[in-house]
Amino acid sequence: MSQRTRAGLLALCLLAVLWGTAAFVPLPYVTYYPGPTVDILAEDKGEETVKVTGHKAYYDAGELRMTTVYVTQPEDDVTLPELLQAYFDPDAAVWPRSSVYAPDETDESSDRQSAVAMVSSQDTAVAAALTELGEEVDPVVEVLDVTPGLPAEGQIEVRDVLLEVAGTKITEAQDVVDAVRGAEAGEPVDFVLRRDDERMTVQVTPREVDGEPRVGITPGPGFDFPFRVTVDIADNIGGPSAGLMMSLAVLDTLTPGSLTGGAAVAGTGTITPSGDVGPIGGIQQKIAAARDAGAELFFVPADNCSGIGDVDSGDMRLARATTMHGAVESLADWVADRDAVLPTCEDTAS
Repeated sequence: MSQRTRAGLLALCLLAVLWGTAAFVPLPYVTYYPGPTVDILAEDKGEETVKVTGHKAYYDAGELRMTTVYVTQPEDDVTLPELLQAYFDPDAAVWPRSSVYAPDETDESSDRQSAVAMVSSQDTAVAAALTELGEEVDPVVEVLDVTPGLPAEGQIEVRDVLLEVAGTKITEAQDVVDAVRGAEAGEPVDFVLRRDDERMTVQVTPREVDGEPRVGITPGPGFDFPFRVTVDIADNIGGPSAGLMMSLAVLDTLTPGSLTGGAAVAGTGTITPSGDVGPIGGIQQKIAAARDAGAELFFVPADNCSGIGDVDSGDMRLARATTMHGAVESLADWVADRDAVLPTCEDTAS
């Protein structure tokens, strides 16, 4: 064997070792894949997803599907082969980790943030639907999360409406934070709250955490509704991106007839109490998920139009949504005529 041949074989061996090592080295990226879709108008284990008390409910045919994305968790390692697989998958995407997660974000903190966002989004979706119906909705401060292991656990519950804390009337979330910060760690604090229309007072003793007294609740905006409406989404689904679809599902449940004309409709987008639709992440993957689930129409938030690219939507129509009211009008037009002219992302293209 010549010296040149031996050198070539050695180089190949070294290259193989380098590639083998690279295959297991974690890289600072996350992958996005289409996740499952959930029909908010459907039953789950024999129970309606949208439940109404104090108002007539109409459970008609049709589907309103929220869409989800499988995204790498903050603490998951992504290797080169996984990145290449996602890169060459037309329905997947690769993003730098720094554009998705904070440097110190963990799986637990990410899950809790998503859970808080989902609770807030559910209530805001109900507010948007009732506002669309002309109902009066009053803002309140409610509990969006209770941290396990901290003093409030077992005494305060998610969606409790906070009325007073340590004698301070609560009008915004910061009032709660300031009242607890002003308390002495180890001394009980009175929380006056409303739970299921019952006013009650509970005492919680703050504990010092990171140098400050804390009880372990996350206060945030909530609403007083003229009747009770809940949207029960599985606990493993979080984030605010289903706001538009939840608001449409609530509206459909509170009004006679099928908003979708019995068809399968999907979409995404955050929602405000006044019905404005906001952008979300993973738009291409959510379109692909809806396409694969058999949806015939998909609502794209207007601010996501620039990100849909050349996504394959199959036979599914894409309609631009700027407000909930606009989405309702688009649905009515589409139900009356499947070939109706609807707002599209092309309308806003320069």
